[in-house]
Amino acid sequence: MTKIKAIIFDLDGTLLDTLEDIMDSVNSVLESLGFPLHTIKEYRYFIGDGIEELVKRALPDEEREGSHFKQYLSLVKNEYRKRWYNKTKPYEGIIDMLNFLNKMALKMSIFSNKPHDFTELAVKRYFPEIKFNCVLGAKNGNPRKPDPWGALFIAEKSGNKPEEFIYLGDTKTDILTAKKAGMISAGAIWGFRGRKELKEAGADYLVETPSNFSELIKSLLIYSVKTI
Repeated sequence: MTKIKAIIFDLDGTLLDTLEDIMDSVNSVLESLGFPLHTIKEYRYFIGDGIEELVKRALPDEEREGSHFKQYLSLVKNEYRKRWYNKTKPYEGIIDMLNFLNKMALKMSIFSNKPHDFTELAVKRYFPEIKFNCVLGAKNGNPRKPDPWGALFIAEKSGNKPEEFIYLGDTKTDILTAKKAGMISAGAIWGFRGRKELKEAGADYLVETPSNFSELIKSLLIYSVKTI
């Protein structure tokens, strides 16, 4: 039996609604290349496994492994750098949730498959008053989620055992990451994928809103919980 002492958050689809800026950036590149564009519904399922996988999923089949892929990837990164803050915003209730959790003296961190530079930029822009123990995006060839490396790195840096963490994310990739790391998993239903995927992935908890997550944390601080 253990108690929660720390939290890891996914970023895109959990704390921030980044979907439109990502869609606009990739579609702009696809249009310039004469390739088919995609809808916002499709991008919900393109996102979550890193920018390389996002670009591969958006490209025509015959272009995904071709010699021009690195060029396409660079074009998308450059386009996103111009647009990443145009429509992106925290989900309703996120700021209140983070402020509440900060007051609870819990160690909070962010672990994203988003490139590390964009992850840091987004956190500084949208959460300047929130104290995060660690902010980690994809960099230096480190393993991406659902590999638990990043979650375990954060645990070690925080000085807490993995079982003392709860991990909140919006995709099966996040839930699998939490489980592989030995952490409690919570699914953010408000994010990109929704209840069905998170339930099927085996999330320990499903939360409808950020305020529901705050209530969950309060209950876990009061009562010991059995980790899976």
